[in-house]
Amino acid sequence: MVLMVETKPEQTGASITYSRMNPFQARVIENFNLNKAGSNKETRHIVLSLAGSGLSYEAGDCLGIVPKNDPKLVATIIEEMDWDGESVVTINKQGELLSLKEALTSYFEITLLNKKIVQQAAELTDNEEIMNLVLIENVQMLKEYMDGRDFLDLLRDFGPWKASAQELVSLLRKMPPRLYSIASSLTANPDEVHLTIGAVRYTAHGRERNGVCSVLCSERLNIGDTLPVFVQKNKHFNLPESADTDIIMVGPGTGIAPFRAFIQERAAQNASGRSWLFFGDRHAATDFLYQDDFGTYQEEGALTKLDTAFSRDSDHKVYVQHKISENSKELFQWLENGAYFYVCGDKQYMAKDVHNTLIEVIAKEGNMSTEQAEAYLNDLQKQKRYQRDVY
Repeated sequence: MVLMVETKPEQTGASITYSRMNPFQARVIENFNLNKAGSNKETRHIVLSLAGSGLSYEAGDCLGIVPKNDPKLVATIIEEMDWDGESVVTINKQGELLSLKEALTSYFEITLLNKKIVQQAAELTDNEEIMNLVLIENVQMLKEYMDGRDFLDLLRDFGPWKASAQELVSLLRKMPPRLYSIASSLTANPDEVHLTIGAVRYTAHGRERNGVCSVLCSERLNIGDTLPVFVQKNKHFNLPESADTDIIMVGPGTGIAPFRAFIQERAAQNASGRSWLFFGDRHAATDFLYQDDFGTYQEEGALTKLDTAFSRDSDHKVYVQHKISENSKELFQWLENGAYFYVCGDKQYMAKDVHNTLIEVIAKEGNMSTEQAEAYLNDLQKQKRYQRDVY
């Protein structure tokens, strides 16, 4: 999957430096579903080759992917507007040109709206509804309209348009790359990078919607294909300098990705520090991601403790924060002995619940007030012993 518009490679002597501006075309070695039959989730394990790229990464870093839009969505937009997909449009201030079809496929973001796009679109139509929507006093109404809608919705909802294809696509922003936590250790997997990507599919406003990159990886990415990638360093989420230091990791769902990398790295180092993983998902039988891997790491000693929470396997929903509470005494002892505490995953709910539970554990086991426990946790954060990678 090669982008038609590429910047010139950054060159150092005879070698090429690959980066966000000049991504490396990484070949797909493996791509399979980690969830078992019967699951209502789909989580892809993807292995990409970095051979010849010169790219390197550390456990905790992210991989950026420059995706392409769903060709079906692109075709629907072109058909809806009765455009000529082969007509040429200017895509940026540098005056670069692409066919309209290719521009909508590989250059422009077409699945998300923002205030600027809707405001500028209002100038290209006499539709009273959109003119009312962009009034200053209707800012909340505009926010609600944009939630879950895309460029196709905009075009359908507010015509007829008194604008050319060029004018309308010029409203769009450039496709931003998607960042994913790396799920492998480069030490353990030379010239490879592994990803854990949950396919995003949902229905909103009467249409089925797909995550741009996740469903590309799920439905249209085959062995031998290539993806444009780059490494994004993550200075705020990494292993302790000493391999003797204990680590506690909380990563439900795809939040498991960096911790697979952490454990692989620790195994490759023959680290003496203990490791404790809290993992959660819906059903143990179908959604226990990397179950065999973690079983092996436990047998080999690279993973000291594993606590799991499968929310739909009992009458009462059990989440990772409940497992943290159940192990409060031992967990606090680990913290007192210098352990690092990591959280990766959902920012809106899980990370907040884990944070609040951690304060409760510290207050209870440390015989502290809530304020003292919060100060204790803030001190861990300053020491980089409490790290979060949430989204």
